[in-house]
Amino acid sequence: MYVEVMEEEWLLSAEQVRSLLSWIRGHAGADRSVYPFMRTLAEQALLPREARALRVSDVVLLEGGGGKLTARRNGKARVIPLQPQFAEFLREWINSAGLQEGDLLFPGTRGGLLSASDYKQIWEQAQEAVLPRDERYWWRLGEPISILRESCLVEWLSKGISSATVAEWAGVTPSWLALRYPHCFRTEKGENDRGRWAEVMALPDLSRS
Repeated sequence: MYVEVMEEEWLLSAEQVRSLLSWIRGHAGADRSVYPFMRTLAEQALLPREARALRVSDVVLLEGGGGKLTARRNGKARVIPLQPQFAEFLREWINSAGLQEGDLLFPGTRGGLLSASDYKQIWEQAQEAVLPRDERYWWRLGEPISILRESCLVEWLSKGISSATVAEWAGVTPSWLALRYPHCFRTEKGENDRGRWAEVMALPDLSRS
């Protein structure tokens, strides 16, 4: 199984994601769905096509906070837990947009599916406005919006969430994660010490038994 490697320097930091979303929130204009759509990609690690297809009925918001979101891909559904803060954000979005149970969660400007043209331009503008354009990182401008999902997955892994759980939430396999983000699975230099491994792996001294 070949999986293209996504090294650490290609990803967005948590601070960069926050800055991008903040800029988008202030510049979305009449495209009201764009900001909540992008925030969902960034916080729930959805693919754009998965988020575009979401309906209000796919979101369960609990009274005490939190909830769950059901995403679908290729006919398969998976459930992703919602943290209380994000659940409250979705609750406010649904109410303020006047969305009903069967409505698209992020409708386009014409009422149908949110199209790439609805969000692509503002995403490109946000990158130009927020991301560094120095000699080292200039090539990062123009990254597709799916980089928000990629960065979220790595953030989950870096926080100690097991690869099995992250894989379940993302709709992939743990082996895919290991191949895609190898830097998240590399052992520290000290932990790779050959002498230490020899000590750990050694059988008991049978001559003393």
